[in-house]
Amino acid sequence: MHDLNKPVTSQERYEILKSYKALLKASEGIVKPEEVKMIREAIDISLRKGKNIRRVSGTPALLHSLEIARIVVEEIGLGRTSLMCSLLYDVLRNGEITLEEIKQQFDDHVVMIMEGLSNVAELYNRNPAIRSENFRKLLLTFAQDVRVILIIIADRLRTMRTLDRYDRESQIRICSEVSYLYAPMAHRLGLYNIKSEMEDLVMKYTNREMYKFIARKLNETKRARDRYIKEFIAPLKKELAEQGIKCEIKGRTKTINSIYNKMRKQNVEFEQVYDLFAIRVIIDTDLKNEKAECWKVYSIVTDKYQPNPSRLRDWLSVPKSNGYESLHTTVLGPNHKWVEVQIRTKRMDEIAEKGLAAHWRYKGIKSEKGLDQWLNNVREILENPEANVSDFIDDFKLNLYDEEVFVFTPKGDLRRLPKGATVLDFAFDIHSEVGKKCVGAKVNQKNVPLKYELKNGDQVEVLTSSNQEPKRDWLNIVSTSRARTKLKQALRDIEFKEAEIGREMLVRRLKNWKMELTDQLIGQLVKHFRYKSVHDFFCDIAKDKLDAVEIKEFILKDREKEKEQTDQQQGLRSAENFVPLIEQDEEKVHDVLLIDKDLNNINFQLAKCCNPIQGDDIFGFVSVGGGIRIHRTNCPNAPDLREKYGYRIVPARWTGETGGSYLASLKITGEDNIGIVTNITQVVSKDMGLKIRSINVESNDGVFEGRLSVFVDNKQSLNLLMRKINNIKGVFDVSRLDGA
Repeated sequence: MHDLNKPVTSQERYEILKSYKALLKASEGIVKPEEVKMIREAIDISLRKGKNIRRVSGTPALLHSLEIARIVVEEIGLGRTSLMCSLLYDVLRNGEITLEEIKQQFDDHVVMIMEGLSNVAELYNRNPAIRSENFRKLLLTFAQDVRVILIIIADRLRTMRTLDRYDRESQIRICSEVSYLYAPMAHRLGLYNIKSEMEDLVMKYTNREMYKFIARKLNETKRARDRYIKEFIAPLKKELAEQGIKCEIKGRTKTINSIYNKMRKQNVEFEQVYDLFAIRVIIDTDLKNEKAECWKVYSIVTDKYQPNPSRLRDWLSVPKSNGYESLHTTVLGPNHKWVEVQIRTKRMDEIAEKGLAAHWRYKGIKSEKGLDQWLNNVREILENPEANVSDFIDDFKLNLYDEEVFVFTPKGDLRRLPKGATVLDFAFDIHSEVGKKCVGAKVNQKNVPLKYELKNGDQVEVLTSSNQEPKRDWLNIVSTSRARTKLKQALRDIEFKEAEIGREMLVRRLKNWKMELTDQLIGQLVKHFRYKSVHDFFCDIAKDKLDAVEIKEFILKDREKEKEQTDQQQGLRSAENFVPLIEQDEEKVHDVLLIDKDLNNINFQLAKCCNPIQGDDIFGFVSVGGGIRIHRTNCPNAPDLREKYGYRIVPARWTGETGGSYLASLKITGEDNIGIVTNITQVVSKDMGLKIRSINVESNDGVFEGRLSVFVDNKQSLNLLMRKINNIKGVFDVSRLDGA
């Protein structure tokens, strides 16, 4: 046991002074001269209030606070506000200072974060069972500001670094918390260095023998490993320098925990783990040239060393969900050893190392105000506008962004919904059938309507009725994409059934009139009665909104002047983005729809099942919702659509003025030769000037099979690309895939 009342020793005073100086140096770039006074105030309070406080480990509380602040600034990259809150955290947690005192001396930003830290401290006191999903979610709710979570992660990291001062029981408890809660959080936030260090330290105290064994093995092989890395890097450095590429190349040994996981998963000994290290090529280039430079370096690396096509990982075209961008390949290095090479820019590397806090720096925002702006609106200032790059933020929004609420079911299960979600959103979140039958809810034992807006902590019991059916005006009530999608599908199902009923009604009436319903007749009726779609026409018949007598009169008149009416009335105007073909000779006019280039604000889609591009033979399919999907005539779904829904098929063709680019996918097979992938990418990017979306390659028994997704202007461009790839030495076959 440590003496918690022991005065600070001279050695500890030295460590405190050293830590203080290190903090000031780390904060030079983020703290203005006029703000130093505020930092000193926070330190003075921490010193005054915490001078006689020791942590359970026996460490002076002030030293712990200084080290947390340094981690927050130096390793996470936060600013002045977070720095001050880190200094005040321990004295607040120990009750040496109150929130009221903090409010009197510091600004609202500091107060808000300190309130979040206070809430989390209270949550720990009330709910020690941290190994539950509810605790993790409640922690995020109580935190209010993402900086609260980051400060707590820094606190846990500092604790792990001094874990040898704790008793065995405390070590196991803290390791359990870090392993379950804080290391995964650090990973979600992109704090890979912190996450890796946490996992290594957890292993150090929970699997000591294996940790020592791997550490010893790494130490024994370090000299040989360093020699090999130097030998591997040398020719690359020379070639990259000759090509005028500014970059840094370094080798990085994998963490002890990751090596152990490889040994365990692959069931191999230490000596059989071939990728103990990875080579990183970090390119110094501007933002607009990043991807091109990465692929250029990839080409140079794979020219020098034979790549393994099945080990190419392209996270440039489609970054990982947590924002990670890089190009990974595995090549055959000296002595026939496989070596992983990671290629990325300085910007990508810092984001990979420091996570989400690094994003804002690359917008040129260096002030505390700029950091606050980023924290308040993460989506708007992320560097990459692609949705999948910011998905990790969507999964980690806190109440600071005012975009989520946490509510409970009657059984106490926690559910997370966007801010503004209603009872109806909650019902659809439970199940689509519950949503469709919802008539209201009991919130905190009080009856509320469908449009009631949920608040944090609400307990919600959905009320349903078997007689209830979805209504179109519900679209004005729901706010979540899940509920909106499910509701639209339910409404489409109802309308589709109505349309089928209407069609059957019309068939029966025509039969009574000794007439037959044909696709041509449907088209004429839809045009004559000015309907936007076949679907709407049949729905109105089912609802008796269209008089059967009017239909009969039109058909009889049409029979009298059939040829004239056929020339004038054929075709469907099912969507505004299609126009009748009226500029050709009258005898050539059919139900053909032109796709013109002005497609703004139009319910129009290219079918994903076959991905048509300009120049393909196509047809239109009128969907139940009234929009039109364009399919290739050889689409795998075309026979089924024609057989079951022939009356919804609309012949169509391109006008030649659509513009834009189209996504197409190719299947490529060939001989697994050195540089084959490089040759393919050079043809696409350099020779054709096309943009690659993704390329994935697998090899087996000397034959590779690749899938290339690329943006092309038209079918002519695609055919030229296929011919060029087919002419590459070693390529056996190139074929177009239906989907993208």
